Amino acid sequence: MNVDPSAAFDATLLPPGLAGADLVAIAAEYGTPVFVYDEDHIRQRCRTFAEHFGRDGVAYAGKAFLCRAMATLVREEGLHLDVATEGELHVALHAGFPPERIVFHGNNKSEGELRGAGDAGVGRVVADSFQELDRLERLGYPGDVLVRITPGVEAHTHEYIETGTERSKFGLSVATGAAMVALRRVVESPVLTFGGIHCHIGSQVYRLDSYARAAAVVMGFVDELEVVTGARVPLINLGGGLGARYLASDPDLDVGEYAAALRGAVGDRPLMVEPGRAIVARAGVTVYRVGTVKEIPGVTTYVAVDGGMSDNPRPVLYGAGYEAFLPDRIEAARPLVATVAGKHCEQGDLVVTDAHLPADVAPGDLLATPVTGAYGYSMASNYNRVPRPAVVFVRHGKVRPVVRRETLEDLERLDVDDRTAAIRETGA
Repeated sequence: MNVDPSAAFDATLLPPGLAGADLVAIAAEYGTPVFVYDEDHIRQRCRTFAEHFGRDGVAYAGKAFLCRAMATLVREEGLHLDVATEGELHVALHAGFPPERIVFHGNNKSEGELRGAGDAGVGRVVADSFQELDRLERLGYPGDVLVRITPGVEAHTHEYIETGTERSKFGLSVATGAAMVALRRVVESPVLTFGGIHCHIGSQVYRLDSYARAAAVVMGFVDELEVVTGARVPLINLGGGLGARYLASDPDLDVGEYAAALRGAVGDRPLMVEPGRAIVARAGVTVYRVGTVKEIPGVTTYVAVDGGMSDNPRPVLYGAGYEAFLPDRIEAARPLVATVAGKHCEQGDLVVTDAHLPADVAPGDLLATPVTGAYGYSMASNYNRVPRPAVVFVRHGKVRPVVRRETLEDLERLDVDDRTAAIRETGA
């Protein structure tokens, strides 16, 4: 990326409700690292998707970021909620989210998980295999059952987050006929309620033509299924994955154009989408504190911060790119090309490679990375026994914590007392 060294940070990467001064004050109160979300921006994104798809046509993908406060926000905005595990379902239910508006995903849901979902009244479950259909029929699952199909379409994204090709671990193939067998089984089942078809081609997708091609495959399959079974497909769920603008050079995708690409193929059929990243990514900013600046002549300057891959593993997993800025000098020129490194025992723990920073960056400075609202906290870990950061929401200029910072004591809360374990082992 060619950056003018006299140029300041591109503040359009920040959500409208956050500025450098806000981040400085929040870091002073809540410490670092800290995830800061513009709640007003999240709500506006929810409303933008509802405007184009209808509230009943949008299920927020909880895997992007979920806590009780986020589940409550989604409920207040009138959307559905997509969960992929028993844990996400637990959080949603404990937040008071209406179970009938939950879509339960996952490629390996156990019978116990499905029984719990059915008992809770979860409205939709997306079946991912023939074994899962066995489980659902044994249980007589009371909600709607959709089947996830694989359209065989390239999404032109990183291979680890591409889920619509024939090699994907998700779904049942249209090309091999497995999808048709599975759908006929659900339609003809005496104990299951046919809820529709699900398809998801991947994450961080920038090319709308990929969505259009996938939707065309799905609609061709829908037409064939309706002829074979005589049953009307009640819902077409085309998943999520719309790309976010992480770098100033990335495209800024329009939800209206995305909706038009899908509607062009689906027409007036009942349609649902599952945005996650597209709702929360830009809303979040992570604030760190610089601890060390180390220049290696002829190689790079490492600017080490007090977090890293434990709060944002995306760079090491996918080579994901981010930008960086100093919140108290957000309009300063950034002539220094540096590598923002984390504090973990991995050379790959690099938060931002080729970060453009002010030349006077020094230990003690705050350093922030924008567009970290998706797949940061939700993928965070305790690697190297580092406590996970706090999460705060900002709404109308008022700050509230929604997830507290983990303490050192939290790091051993699951440990079994050594003496107790020895007594049980020996029977003493």
